Amino acid sequence: QVQLVESGGGLVQAGGSLRLSCAASGRTERMYAMGWFRQAPGKEREFVGTIRRSGGTIYYADSVKGRFTISRDNVKNTVDLQMRSLKPEDTAVYYCAAIRHGSIIRVDDYDYWGQGTQVTVSS
Repeated sequence: QVQLVESGGGLVQAGGSLRLSCAASGRTERMYAMGWFRQAPGKEREFVGTIRRSGGTIYYADSVKGRFTISRDNVKNTVDLQMRSLKPEDTAVYYCAAIRHGSIIRVDDYDYWGQGTQVTVSS
């Protein structure tokens, strides 16, 4: 079992920045990658980015590439999402997730999820 807890959400003006953090506990060494997803009201949950546990390869959705940065600390078991140049369309609940195997961009392939943290970007 893996437990994930997100923190750092809030309200920010367009163009601003926020940093989300995901604290992982449990059998994290079995996880192939840690990812961030988001879900806006009335929309499906979508991939934001992910980082592999081994090697640290990072992938981003095109919509956030160049604005968001994922980083990890394997000692502290945390994965952070630094968000810059935020836009109103970035408003969503952001979720941290962990995957053992499968496609790192598919929501359904992730095995563990945090409770989510709200990010609201005002125009």
